[in-house]
This record gives sequence, structure tokens and C-alpha cells, in this order.
Amino acid sequence: MPAGVASRDTTEDVPESTMFPEEAERVAKAVTKRRREFATVRDCARQALAELGVAPVALLNGERGAPQWPAGVVGSMTHCAGYRAAVVALTSVIHTVGIDAEPHGPLPEGVQGMIARDEEKVMLSALAGVDPGIHWDRMLFCAKEAVYKAWYPLTHKWLGFEEASITLDPAGTFHARLLVPGPMVAGTQVDAFDGRWIVGDGLVITAIAIPVAN
Repeated sequence: MPAGVASRDTTEDVPESTMFPEEAERVAKAVTKRRREFATVRDCARQALAELGVAPVALLNGERGAPQWPAGVVGSMTHCAGYRAAVVALTSVIHTVGIDAEPHGPLPEGVQGMIARDEEKVMLSALAGVDPGIHWDRMLFCAKEAVYKAWYPLTHKWLGFEEASITLDPAGTFHARLLVPGPMVAGTQVDAFDGRWIVGDGLVITAIAIPVAN
């Protein structure tokens, strides 16, 4: 992440008592696993917000499940088995951020066909020959999730898997070309997102951030 973005991550869940009452009410009927990940990722987010000087607040889900951040803040949260993370930034520094974490393993049967465009399937075959130790199909899914998380706060619209074409670079970056009209950011229409990826400790993590121009 660029300068100005605060982040926290963890592999250990915090007590459910760390949730604000409003948060606990939202997941009161959820299974234990869901309540723990909900509490922990919000604890990560509040720690990151504190780094920016933002007071702790309840972090509830809004439309389409997107986190509702305090005024003047953008952020993104992610969780998967054994991992929770959050990133936040001030809107004066960052226009939008999106992160996603996934287990580093092959996608379940049939999922690739649902999320990959034809040109992406060709790319995945080529990448498998470059580095067969990386599950590139999972990387593609993770990148598309980060794209959506960066897209939604700017548009408040759905973005389907087929509406962005991802190019994964083995050097640790990716480029997402939007195939629908992109959002306006600081008076300029955005037609693509650029991000970074990393693989390690059984995880694949992708991240996107659009800094405010100086």
C-alpha cells in the first residue's frame, strides 16, 4: 500500500466482546465462526483508524455488504480461514482502496468457468507454465475481489466478474481493465485499476489503492 494507508492484520481472533453493541446485534444470529471473524476484522480496522487519529466507532455493513466508514475515511476489510486484515486511509490522501485475501489453493471445481473470461483462461494456462507453484486461478479470483472492493465505493454499483479483464504479472502486480464505463475520480474517468499481489504463509493477498494526486 502507498504512503498514507494504515493497515492491521492478524491470524488470531479477538473476543466477541470487542464488538460495539450495534455490531454484535448484526451478527447475533450468526454462527460462531462468522461472529469471530466479524469482530476481529473490525478490531483490525479500529486499530488502523487509530493510527490515522480517528476515534473508534461501530463499523456496520451498508448496501451490498460494503463497510460504512467514518466521514473522510476510505477502507477495505478481508477475512478468510486463519487470517483477518483491514486497511484505511483519509480521503484527502487516497480515493479508494480494495484488498482481498484467499487461501492459496486451487479454486473449487467449476468456479474458474464462472469468473474467468476467455482471454483470462488463456493467460492462466500460460502462467501455469511460468510458475506452477502458484495457484493462478485463485489469484485471478482474489484480484477480481479487490477490484470490486475498490470499484464499489466510487460507483455504488455492482461489477460482475465478466466486466473486468485482469492481466496478472508474475513480478507481483496486476492490471484490471474495466469493460464498463468507469467511475469519475477527480474529474477523470478511470478505465482501469492497477494492483499488487503476494503469496506466502498459505495465503494469496491482492491490494489496490488510488492515491490523490499531489
